[in-house]
Amino acid sequence: MTKSTRILTVDDSPSMRALLNHALASNGFDVAQAEDGMAALDWLESNEVDVVITDINMPRLDGFGLIERLREGERHRDRPILVLTTESSDEKKARARAAGATGWIVKPFDPAKLVAAVRRVTH
Repeated sequence: MTKSTRILTVDDSPSMRALLNHALASNGFDVAQAEDGMAALDWLESNEVDVVITDINMPRLDGFGLIERLREGERHRDRPILVLTTESSDEKKARARAAGATGWIVKPFDPAKLVAAVRRVTH
């Protein structure tokens, strides 16, 4: 049996985390969740993940800060990080890319496109 792809979703909205969990878990992904960048970093200290999907606007540590912190170390340097946000400005996209984001998905998301994006960065 093949190992399912493990995804960490990072979003401060409980309803968005529930939507992400449903969209991803129903397509066979193993989903873990964190409510902000600090919680994600804490979780990642003792867990492995194949992909991180993060919001930008969150308390404590936003998505830009999370991406930058993950890219600082060897362990997550090549880990795919998808940004899922209501933000769609070119300036924000450029900032996320500069921080090390792999891709960008605008909310509200299409579950099929989200799943396709995850498969694209993991295969």
